[in-house]
Amino acid sequence: MNLSIAIPDSSLSDEDKKLDKTRKISEIARACSIFKIKTIYIYQDGNNKDDRNLMLTIFKYLETPQFLRKRLFPKMNDLKFAGVLHPLKIPSHVTPADAKKIKKGDVREGITVSYKGKKFVDVGINQLVPFFGQDKIGKRVTVQFKTGHPKFEVKPITKEESPLYWGYTVKERANLFSLIKEWQGFTIITSRKGKIVSKEAIVNHLKSEKPVLVVFGSPEQGVHQILGGKMSSLQNSKTLNFFPNQATETVRLEEALLGTLSIINVYNE
Repeated sequence: MNLSIAIPDSSLSDEDKKLDKTRKISEIARACSIFKIKTIYIYQDGNNKDDRNLMLTIFKYLETPQFLRKRLFPKMNDLKFAGVLHPLKIPSHVTPADAKKIKKGDVREGITVSYKGKKFVDVGINQLVPFFGQDKIGKRVTVQFKTGHPKFEVKPITKEESPLYWGYTVKERANLFSLIKEWQGFTIITSRKGKIVSKEAIVNHLKSEKPVLVVFGSPEQGVHQILGGKMSSLQNSKTLNFFPNQATETVRLEEALLGTLSIINVYNE
């Protein structure tokens, strides 16, 4: 299943302190990783530049394997509370540092480096691996081993070519309407105003090879309010209520993600 989500840059507006905002982003990233989200789209919803930048930085930081973080992320205020972040422990992170355990077909994340005038990739083992891709020095790359220990050969691949879930990507969008309008697949809009979710409502779209986008609103506004009168012009989308008969006034984004994606995951079986 090719599944992505869209969340507003106002997603953190119900938290006052950066520490709490950081924790919330961590919970969102964990939920996305559990359910193999391909892309996290952050759409603009007002003047939330600081929160948007915080989300972009921490989402990307969390998705990056630990051994690469110091080389790709300089010290910055947005990572002040990085110590509270929960590790994702996705396949691209859980990789052996022992070169002898690497075998043909293994996929690793690395960073391109120059040594004695030649290009190599550092994949977190105790030796550099020759690299013949076009990527510039200092670029993060995904590689697959063509040979195992002791003489390594690798080729660059995309995340989609990995046999395992290899992490999400993060993208910005200027507004929600244009994102949905341009989406080349099926869209699920989450809202308490929608029809109660059922297997029949989404199963055919989940089985399709076309991508599915799940859209969430903000702590202050639902998707209907954010889109205004433009809802009626959206094609190939359904508005569904994943939390019928809820007792709480609102469902927090991190709660909505886990609940919604859990239901979609079950229906996809």
